[in-house]
Amino acid sequence: MKNFLQSVLTTLLLISVGNARAQVPVLSSHPSASAVLFLDFDGHTVSGTSWNYAGPIVCAPSGLDNTKITTIFNRIAEDYRPFNINVTTDSTKYLAAPANKRMRVILTVTHEWYGSAGGVAFVGSYSWGDDTPCFVFSGLLGYNVKNISEATAHEAGHTLGLYHQASYDANCVKTSDYHYGQGAGEIGWAPIMGVGYYQNFTLWNNGPNSYGCTNYQNDLSVITGSNGFSYRTDDHTANFAGATNAVFASDQFTVNGVIEQNTDQDLIKFIQPSFGRFQLNAIPYNVGTGNAGSNLDLQVTLFNGAQTQLNIYNPGTLLSSVIDTNLNPGTYYLRIEGKGNMYAPNYASLGSYALQGNFTAGNTLPLRQLLLQGQLNGDRHQLSWIIDADEAVTEQVLEVSTDGRNFSPVTQSTTDARAFTYRPFAAGSLQYRLSVTFDNGRQYYSNIVTLRNTGANPKPLLLSNLISSNTITVTSPGTFDFAVYDFNGKTIAKGQLTNGINNINTNAMTGGMYLIRFAKDGEQWTDKIIRQ
Repeated sequence: MKNFLQSVLTTLLLISVGNARAQVPVLSSHPSASAVLFLDFDGHTVSGTSWNYAGPIVCAPSGLDNTKITTIFNRIAEDYRPFNINVTTDSTKYLAAPANKRMRVILTVTHEWYGSAGGVAFVGSYSWGDDTPCFVFSGLLGYNVKNISEATAHEAGHTLGLYHQASYDANCVKTSDYHYGQGAGEIGWAPIMGVGYYQNFTLWNNGPNSYGCTNYQNDLSVITGSNGFSYRTDDHTANFAGATNAVFASDQFTVNGVIEQNTDQDLIKFIQPSFGRFQLNAIPYNVGTGNAGSNLDLQVTLFNGAQTQLNIYNPGTLLSSVIDTNLNPGTYYLRIEGKGNMYAPNYASLGSYALQGNFTAGNTLPLRQLLLQGQLNGDRHQLSWIIDADEAVTEQVLEVSTDGRNFSPVTQSTTDARAFTYRPFAAGSLQYRLSVTFDNGRQYYSNIVTLRNTGANPKPLLLSNLISSNTITVTSPGTFDFAVYDFNGKTIAKGQLTNGINNINTNAMTGGMYLIRFAKDGEQWTDKIIRQ
């Protein structure tokens, strides 16, 4: 029996627009693919399908101009970039595709036949072979490009066999049929099959669906499993011997690529002609400021000709990466891959990117040396660093990670400090790096230092009880309950810590003193926090 599923309900301000038909731009994301996802903006009459229980449905156009149509197309094309499928506005591509490997998404202002919803689809209908479409109601989404794009990718996902990504609490109680994601800013994340309207970084996900906290839905496996298509062919090899050559022309090179799977690593080779400054801008595909519409959090690793790792570049709050360093003449390699961040899992950081490398002969950087060093002193970690630069330091933050990928602040030192010692929170290897910002606005990361702690504390610890934002960073040796109180006893945040580094976000803290209480197995511990 065909399974009917209504998408997330969104009721926004209705805007009156004309429905005059206009020539829709003809766009295709992967013309050679036999599988097709057709975005139909110019109206369509639906008949003879499972929707037609009350006769034909005459759908008016979307009410969107060509600029909005192009942006929506680009956003959705990027959502489906890892797969061997053509996202297109060209009806001839749709009609030429096999009946069981195509889907028409009708973007229309006509919604009255169904009701007030952002869109609607039959789960699994992509492969039915009877031209049953799905719908996105542009008027009810306020003609908002971001919201229409998210709804379209979401509804198309239903047709490919996906259910909603849902949210559950620690006791396996459903808190929402739709996962709203977490975080904020450029790296704020949400699942495409949850609610992506309010986060920038929306991705496919591997998490519980709406039918139970143990019913994990692996979006990528479902999409590529039974719809007649899989991933795109890898465009750059993952081994040094076959690395793609990037050749400087007028002291610049460009490379484009796609990270198709979460195991994909693209190796790029370049030859530095003489001593000088090497700069690299690694940018995920985007449609605007703040890497809007990106599906890839880029990490770049630099190797020398002996294939020895020199540094890893992955700014924590950005999806793009930058290298700015002096290099001796010789052969170098860049390894490009998708990574998660403090909000998003590593699972589906996939999509396209562009690299631009620049060489400037003989130039020296304002920063000549940024070296982090570390050693053990009993159960304490001693970190020290050298900064040799022409510019003045305006901020330096020592950061720690348990996995080498997600870093959190340990301390924000005064600008003249060059050492820090503390007792870490748990046994195991910890990785440190130093983030330094200069008065010219440039930020640099040091090398990464790994130290292994030999002991473990029995309770969670604040990395610092002096904070300047509404994020409290806690390191925990296991699962603990926590609650944050003001000095009047009012609870402003509560939840559960997991093993490792935890970032507790609250918008209710202003300047002053607060308490954080940890609890487990009848025991409690309380620490003070000062919000600057």
